[in-house]
Amino acid sequence: MPDEYVPGPQQAPVMVREIQAKSVLSASKIYPYVINPYVGCQHACSYCYARYMKKFTRHSEPWGTFVDVKVNAAEVLRKEAVKKRKDTVWISGVCDPYQPLEAKYLLTRQCLQILVENDWPMVIQTRSPLVLRDMDVIKKARDIRVGFSVTTADDEVRKLFEPFAPSIPDRLNALAELHEAGIGTYAMIAPLLPGAEELVAKLAGTVDYLLVDRMNYHYADAIYKRFRLEDKLAGSYFLWASSKIKTECERLGVECSIVFDPH
Repeated sequence: MPDEYVPGPQQAPVMVREIQAKSVLSASKIYPYVINPYVGCQHACSYCYARYMKKFTRHSEPWGTFVDVKVNAAEVLRKEAVKKRKDTVWISGVCDPYQPLEAKYLLTRQCLQILVENDWPMVIQTRSPLVLRDMDVIKKARDIRVGFSVTTADDEVRKLFEPFAPSIPDRLNALAELHEAGIGTYAMIAPLLPGAEELVAKLAGTVDYLLVDRMNYHYADAIYKRFRLEDKLAGSYFLWASSKIKTECERLGVECSIVFDPH
């Protein structure tokens, strides 16, 4: 994967600020630890729960128009990796570790190298095929999974909600390449956007398991209204879509977990 890879259409200039982090390996409610090499995300997905971070980072700019780069992330992690109790690390929780700026700064790659050297288990979650650039490092890890957030099978729907994120075909192709290389893979169908119910057939054979979540749609309500998709916000849709995904997974032999209560 070339370093100059930039997914999706060009968006407005992003304010980039280089900062010094005091800590990188943080506690998480999802996994024991999380690493976020960046504050903010260029993908600017309309529904992203990470927007709440602005309350703590004191950014007044709209979500997706700023990114703080923790330029000393590797230096800090190298010290923390030998001091803290070893357990699974999630990369990342409130930013995409392979957003376009990663091609320049290589922070995620550097952190991966340190974790691999110290034999830490990892779970990578991204939307970007740029992760393929680090295949050489990933293959050296003893315990690692690489997952893609894939929200719909319809790339036109993806463009409505995630116009600056990589295309659905690019994500599916990257998953297939990782899986073929013998790397543990998964897909996070979250949030359940219109068309998500058609994903299983496209993902079968490229992932070890699927996770399905409706997440928080509050930020994307205007898009649903504008394009007359309000019926896809109803509980009945989530019940139907998750049930169809589960049934398709059983038919195709794909492990699947619905991580929200659809009722």
